[in-house]
Amino acid sequence: MISTDDALQAEPAFRDTSAAIQADNVQHYYGAGELRKQVLYDNNLSIEPGQIIIMTGPSGSGKTTLLTLIGTLRRVQHGELWVLNRPLHAINDAGLLNLRREIGFIFQAHNLFDSLTATQNVRMALELAAPHLSRTEQTKRSKVMLEAVGLGHRTDHKPKQLSGGQKQRVAIARGLVHNPRLVLADEPTAALDEQSGRTVVELLKQRAEKDKVTIIIVTHDNRILDVADRIVNLVDGRIRSDVLVREAAVLSQMLAGCEIFKHLTPRSLAEMVDHLVKEETAAGTTIIREGDSGDKFYLIRRGTVDVFRGAAAEPVANLGEGQFFGEMALLTGMPRNATVRASNDCLLYSLSQEQFRKAMSEQASFEKEIRTSLFDRQ
Repeated sequence: MISTDDALQAEPAFRDTSAAIQADNVQHYYGAGELRKQVLYDNNLSIEPGQIIIMTGPSGSGKTTLLTLIGTLRRVQHGELWVLNRPLHAINDAGLLNLRREIGFIFQAHNLFDSLTATQNVRMALELAAPHLSRTEQTKRSKVMLEAVGLGHRTDHKPKQLSGGQKQRVAIARGLVHNPRLVLADEPTAALDEQSGRTVVELLKQRAEKDKVTIIIVTHDNRILDVADRIVNLVDGRIRSDVLVREAAVLSQMLAGCEIFKHLTPRSLAEMVDHLVKEETAAGTTIIREGDSGDKFYLIRRGTVDVFRGAAAEPVANLGEGQFFGEMALLTGMPRNATVRASNDCLLYSLSQEQFRKAMSEQASFEKEIRTSLFDRQ
């Protein structure tokens, strides 16, 4: 029997935060001694309740490792990782057990028990997460969940009687049946046809919107990108980009409207968005100063800025949402030809000199390709 003191210690410390997941400087290693290999490097991530995150990246980039750390299947070695307000970097076994009841896992390998029917496999999640429910209620909920993923006619079938896609849907039903606050899915639609995959992602989207369930999906399936609120891209163990999809679409449209980027392809514009850095600037702040060397290009997302030249007290121009500045020094290599000051609180996105020049070179290549193509038609 657990004593009162043990019970008090079983639940880990909570942190009052709006984030469902907060990762600070998370690193991870496999092996020991000379064989020790680092697979995650200084990763920072903040995910709000109800967001659907799609995690992409090449094989071996660390996606599954990060997913299993968040899912408590591996211990945090370095950094801080908070999940549903619990500190996984400082949690005890009892705390892990309690947290796992609030997480739904969907594995690519299914992990179904061959001796159990689809209903029994799904019910196992309820037996662990909601043992207070009667067996009748657990069975009822399991069958309802199987119907939701399109398997109402296969509830009494065992895995050997199911196709690969049907097994995957049983695994999805098992991961959702106990109404988790967090769902972690590893390639959930890989074995599904387009219709079945769409049924599954719409179900996940409904959970996120209605119940504020946080969902992280590791996938290479481009068919489901439209449900994502954010796309997190890992490369070589590092989060290379973390993009709010709707915001990225807005920024791409803004960049496409900039005269200097008019010949960039949608793909090149999307890559530029990946490298934009958000900067919040208070009213009255000098953003660039005349005579300084240029190191950034700026796009105005929200607010307005005043442009001054020389000793003039009055601005020569006022720029607002969707407009840009700072490009001349980057294009010419000359010092800044104006001072730009925030006339109210602004949200800006900046692009480094390196990324700006890369975009310009891609545009030059594109124009050259057009000229060559037109010449070849003569």
